[in-house]
Amino acid sequence: MKKLLIAALTVSSMLSAIANAQAPAAKGDANAGKAKATAICSGCHGMPGTKSAYPEVYQVPKIAGQSEAYLVAALKGYREGNRYHQTMVGLASALTEKEIRDIAAYYADPAFGKAK
Repeated sequence: MKKLLIAALTVSSMLSAIANAQAPAAKGDANAGKAKATAICSGCHGMPGTKSAYPEVYQVPKIAGQSEAYLVAALKGYREGNRYHQTMVGLASALTEKEIRDIAAYYADPAFGKAK
């Protein structure tokens, strides 16, 4: 009886741990992120064939080719107040979780800027 109780508690504990485990972060959709990135990000960060309006004045980082995880973390950092740049805070604050993941996937895509 004691062994059965221990087994039941062990199984219950394992099931609880599995249920409480966080799912891995969902990957973004680069195709869905393209339109949003073109509308929001390209004015400063550029898109293939474009450049920043004032590159001599504003040092804007190129984000194409950055890792998806880094871009998600950066956008969330602006949105949550952990990073500060007035324009980026305003833009990131208006993005949903899905839009952030999609934009990050678009810029991280190795095929960025190539015709699809």
